[in-house]
Amino acid sequence: MQLAHLDARLPHLAQALEALARRGGNQEAAQILLEDLSGINVLVARKFTNERTADGLLDAFHLTVGCISLGISQANLPEDGEAQLSFLLHHGAEYVFQMGFRHIKELSGLPYTAFVTDFDNDPHKQQLDIKLLFAQICRADPATAWTGDRIYNHELQDRKSIQTIIDCAKWLRKKHYAGPVRGTDMDAYAVIAIAVIFAILGDGRIVARTGQEELESLIRRVRATRPDIDAGWNELLNQAPPEYQPILRERMDEYRNTIAKKILSKTSAKSVLIEIQKNFAGDEQDIDYQ
Repeated sequence: MQLAHLDARLPHLAQALEALARRGGNQEAAQILLEDLSGINVLVARKFTNERTADGLLDAFHLTVGCISLGISQANLPEDGEAQLSFLLHHGAEYVFQMGFRHIKELSGLPYTAFVTDFDNDPHKQQLDIKLLFAQICRADPATAWTGDRIYNHELQDRKSIQTIIDCAKWLRKKHYAGPVRGTDMDAYAVIAIAVIFAILGDGRIVARTGQEELESLIRRVRATRPDIDAGWNELLNQAPPEYQPILRERMDEYRNTIAKKILSKTSAKSVLIEIQKNFAGDEQDIDYQ
């Protein structure tokens, strides 16, 4: 039986320090680097852990190792201790640390959920998000395997995807047939779901928010006219900017044999209505009546 390959590697800072130890005549460079790292460690302890306790200083040390390693990793260097050391010595530990921390701050500025609220702009929440990401990604033991840069890259990809979904929902809200939908709170997935479901009608309208009466009307009209679903969806796609079309198309593929099929079926209109309200419209539905 062949065992799975484990790609375990030390933090980039540890790899760079190992390369420094192999170099001859490195006392001066090592001393400068040690002093820089000590200074950074104290600053991290003051701001994020506790500079007055041994545990706080140790936590800060692990965060310092990971943050500098993240800065090195984002420089797209060869996976080689010598290259990482040269980069570190050329720029200085503090600069590389700031590089890593800047990536954390930029990541925290991207949404981690497609549900948008006013609270997202609260300064206290934003600072808390930075601290949580800093601890999640940058905590690194120099003697053990580290995957913080991979966690960062995965999280960055996910958050960029969510940002595109939010942007798509904002565009749909702006193009809402009855006028732009106002308000800062938004369930982006629900906005997109509503738009795709109503596009079944093929009447050219973009619907980004709905209510019970409009949903009931949708079900009646679809069952009475039996519209060409693909034609209606293509009309929505043609109106949408190219960057949002894959998102809309993905939802269309998902709904083709699920909710769209149920709307056209003989399933009771009430059951279909409840399913749309519960599983698709979310908070993006107005209360028309009880």
